[in-house]
Amino acid sequence: TPALLGLFSLVTLMAHERWQSHEPWVRHAAWYNKTLPTFVDALAEVRRALWKIPTFRTSSPGREMVQVPLEFIEPLTDALCYAA
Repeated sequence: TPALLGLFSLVTLMAHERWQSHEPWVRHAAWYNKTLPTFVDALAEVRRALWKIPTFRTSSPGREMVQVPLEFIEPLTDALCYAA
């Protein structure tokens, strides 16, 4: 339990720091309109930030690259950030 509390605190602090520079993106459902971000939104924000760091990229540099439009990648990344 102390490790989970520490992880919760880390995620919360990292998301709070990122939200100082931009407005938090809060995911809404059709039946519930949230006004404040929840822990799920904070976790998605931290995942999004970590996935942009080159250290966490897993593709090898020698492979053949395929250009994928951002209009396809951004919604896919957002969906993956909220996956359990």
